[in-house]
Amino acid sequence: MSQPSAPVVAQPGTDRRRGRRAFAAFLTSEVVSTTGTRMSMIAVPWFVLVTSGSPALTGAVAFAETLPYVLVVGLGGPIVDRFGARRVAVLSDAVAALLVGAIPVLHMTGHLPVPALVALVASLGLVRGAGAATHVLLPGVAELAGTPIERATGLGDGMNRVAGMVGVPLAGVLMAVWSAPAVLLIDAATFVVAGVLISLFVPRAAEPPRSERPEGASAVGHYVTELREGFAFLRSQRLLVAIAAMILVTNLLDQAYSAVLVPVWVRDTLDSPLGLGLIGGVFGVGAVAGSALFAWLGPRLPRRQSFAWGFLVGGSARFFVLALAVTLPPVLVVSFVAGLGVGAINPALASTEFELTPRHLQARVVGALGALAWAGIPLGALLGGLMVEAMGLTATLVVLGAAYLLATLAPFVFPVWRGMDRPPAADAADGSDGEQPGAADAPALDEEALEVRSVEESAGAAVSPRP
Repeated sequence: MSQPSAPVVAQPGTDRRRGRRAFAAFLTSEVVSTTGTRMSMIAVPWFVLVTSGSPALTGAVAFAETLPYVLVVGLGGPIVDRFGARRVAVLSDAVAALLVGAIPVLHMTGHLPVPALVALVASLGLVRGAGAATHVLLPGVAELAGTPIERATGLGDGMNRVAGMVGVPLAGVLMAVWSAPAVLLIDAATFVVAGVLISLFVPRAAEPPRSERPEGASAVGHYVTELREGFAFLRSQRLLVAIAAMILVTNLLDQAYSAVLVPVWVRDTLDSPLGLGLIGGVFGVGAVAGSALFAWLGPRLPRRQSFAWGFLVGGSARFFVLALAVTLPPVLVVSFVAGLGVGAINPALASTEFELTPRHLQARVVGALGALAWAGIPLGALLGGLMVEAMGLTATLVVLGAAYLLATLAPFVFPVWRGMDRPPAADAADGSDGEQPGAADAPALDEEALEVRSVEESAGAAVSPRP
């Protein structure tokens, strides 16, 4: 029977220095891994598109990778909770390095037919889904370092945006100078570095507390119980359900945009992978600036308004400009402004997720929330590819851009979104003794205890799914 992880207790002196080192190592690991992943996100679609000439096949390959990713993120929460986020993260990085490295090796030896590529990217999706375990380490390393969660999440999101800002244009340059397979070799190396950093510098104390299996319970039965508990908690929080529904739609559309629509536009208009790098890089610059701004001003801004306006600015305009533009400059301008907007999205989301979720449920609840929010991603690229072949690129961009605009109006319209500006209730409504719901020995879920406070009681909150 597994034992709960030691509680996270930040102490002065040596412990605090170690905590800061763990926090720095965690952020560095995220940046290195994200840089490589962003590079492969550019390289794989371009590789498939230029070798096959088919937007539909490009979307199908993206579907093959993202479907297992989403399934593992949604169903793997109890496994992460049982074996530990740190151990799962390190192991997944090691396996991912082998899988990514196999793609260019097989290509260079002439042994990479489409079925083999699909099998490799599907396996990679499984492993990357397990690697999402690193997300639940953030509150722990932040607490060890004595860093407020809002600032820690803002820094993490900002550094991930830096990784995207560097990785995407670098991928475009490397593909133009060398090839897409060369980019994948670099990605394999980044997985190795990320796993080593987590293994050496992030302590087990950063993990969320693990629940114990009840005496006499089977492994499968306890797994199902924990999985059900995560979804039950999620259902009890209407705000989290609304967030998952909105992100489901926007993630679907974003995947169509990035995996199919942008590569097809670049191929048809520019005929160079440098265009992919420039569009993604300029967007990344804007996103880094937006994340830095939110990390500084976030605690003083109304969270819901920041989130809603960020999504509105960063969403549908990207589709419409591609539908209208015949040159690169207007696309770059809109991409930069959109990046500024999205810089506020992930910190605001993480704030709400972590505040509404007890620590001992975070692996399960974040996994369930991620599965719902990411459920549309596999279909996004597939839908985008089929629509382009059926109705053309311009019509597809207009239709999907309009759908994106409608989705991002939800936080302005529906009252449930007002809960983003409220911290969770500290006590149960039934007169409990004030014990926090995050206690490791309190798995029961009382819907009244999970209600957020009224506006008058809001004391100002301090800090997710990564795109």
